[in-house]
Amino acid sequence: MTTMNISLPDSLKQFVDRQIAEGGFGTSSEYVRSLIRLDQDRQMLRQLMLDGASSPAAEPVDAGYFARLREAANAPAR
Repeated sequence: MTTMNISLPDSLKQFVDRQIAEGGFGTSSEYVRSLIRLDQDRQMLRQLMLDGASSPAAEPVDAGYFARLREAANAPAR
C-alpha cells in the first residue's frame, strides 16, 4: 500500500475527526478511502447513465416492457 499525505485546514480536520468518531471508522485513512470509493462509484454510475442515454432504444419502453421485467425478476432461478 502506498502512503499519501494531505494537508487540511483545522475546520476540515475537526470534521474528519467527528466522522471517524461517529461513523465507525477506525482511522482517517479508512474515512478517506471510503470517500474515494464512493466517488469512484458515483463516477461509474454517471458514465453508465451517460452511456445508456446515448444508446439507441432496444425496444419500446411501455407497460409491456415493465411487465416482462417483473416477470423475469419473479421467475425462479435456474
